[in-house]
Amino acid sequence: MLLIRFIFSALLCIFAAAIPAYAHAEETIALNSPVTLSSPATEDAAPQWLPSGRDIRIELIPKPAPMAQELWSRIRNGFAMRELDSKLVARHEKWYVSRPEYFARMTDRARLYLYYITEEVERRGMPSEIALLPMVESAFNPGAYSTSRASGIWQFMPSTGKKFGMQQNWWYDGRRDVISATNGALDYLQNLHNMFGDWQLALAAYNCGEGAVLRAQAHNRRHGLPTDYAHLKLLKETRNYVPKLLAIKHIIEYPAKFGLTLQEIPNKPYFAAISTTQHIDVKLAAQLAGISEDEFAALNPAHNRPVILQDNNDFILLPVDKIETFRTNLENYDKPLVSWQSYKPKKGERLDKLAPRFGLSLANLKSVNGLSRRGNISTGQTLLVPLNGEESSSEFEAFNMHIVPSDSLTRIKHIVHSGDTLGGVARRYHVSIARLKQWNGPLKIIRIGQTLVISKSGLSQHYSRHKKSKDRSRDVAQNGNESSQGYY
Repeated sequence: MLLIRFIFSALLCIFAAAIPAYAHAEETIALNSPVTLSSPATEDAAPQWLPSGRDIRIELIPKPAPMAQELWSRIRNGFAMRELDSKLVARHEKWYVSRPEYFARMTDRARLYLYYITEEVERRGMPSEIALLPMVESAFNPGAYSTSRASGIWQFMPSTGKKFGMQQNWWYDGRRDVISATNGALDYLQNLHNMFGDWQLALAAYNCGEGAVLRAQAHNRRHGLPTDYAHLKLLKETRNYVPKLLAIKHIIEYPAKFGLTLQEIPNKPYFAAISTTQHIDVKLAAQLAGISEDEFAALNPAHNRPVILQDNNDFILLPVDKIETFRTNLENYDKPLVSWQSYKPKKGERLDKLAPRFGLSLANLKSVNGLSRRGNISTGQTLLVPLNGEESSSEFEAFNMHIVPSDSLTRIKHIVHSGDTLGGVARRYHVSIARLKQWNGPLKIIRIGQTLVISKSGLSQHYSRHKKSKDRSRDVAQNGNESSQGYY
């Protein structure tokens, strides 16, 4: 009997000693050697567990999927918006496919910004279609500026931009800042999605305002009609807004089906931010980074003037592979970083007399300061002039294409397109034909390409309230040198 008890005790000791080693082996497998499960794990899949000899559960961590090598694949994987049963989707698909050069320019511009936007969209748990929205808003043109004063790739109005923290002044417009505007747009869209509980309605509200969508829904409720996007009576542009985005989504998803080839975009950051501790000329910053002024302007389109003020923005964006080049060249640069100064002219001073004093042509003085081409008398506005009195050979328009000359604040220019009629233009801007003739002289017929002037002071209150959504596409087309009209 004593022998049996001894043998039993010995077996218990051996078994107890073996348990920790077994458990340790299990933990090592779970933590250091991810196991490939027989069925792919998804975000919503139940956790997979290994048994343990210490009455604990050890979670199996599935091996993460390899990161996509190019960005389009990553974006396709995140598509989550529901489809829309509308003939308008096919109509917009046809329009884009018939203009492959336009689509190629749009996606080429997108390569600078799309990785950052996609990262932010994914981080917030939003459908990746949202990352393509600037294609609808601005064709990813950072210089897009509408007559209704919407600006940047996300086309923010001044008041909405300020609401979402975008600084706007003579030197700088945060609505065109890639970081600020993207964060503001996604914040706004998330707020709208929380309000409506639906991405199609959120997008409609982003286009025409939440008030317009709420009013359209209230109208449908009174008449016993559905209140989803497809059944709402909205402005023409807003009715086309979601179909346009879905058309772009389909082309991105199946480019070969539409006979298009997408330029590959690497699935890695294009730009990085570097702090600016001193004022610096835009032209010099581009030179120190070893990039063209055009590329610098595309990455930093928020700067209105040829000088970057540190107190307006504490960082600039540069291509990732140019950050060290910029740092090294800046450290070794022993000349002044700024070649411009501010000057306060007397009210009534003639600009054609002032410009030569600073070695500037009259045209360049007006260009760099966003002045009307026609005016020649100073209003007392502070001007930017060369510090050394020598005119720069650089072109200013690349950095000032967003500035609205003073005369354009009171006038709208309408370019006549195919299908336009005098009556149609009058109805579009809610003015009479007589007013159009008053502003443009006697008009019997209008021709494609002809410019018509509309005075903002003569526009009705109705037009003033709705001009953002009605004008954005045509304005973006004109300011971005793209032709996106004539297919609504």
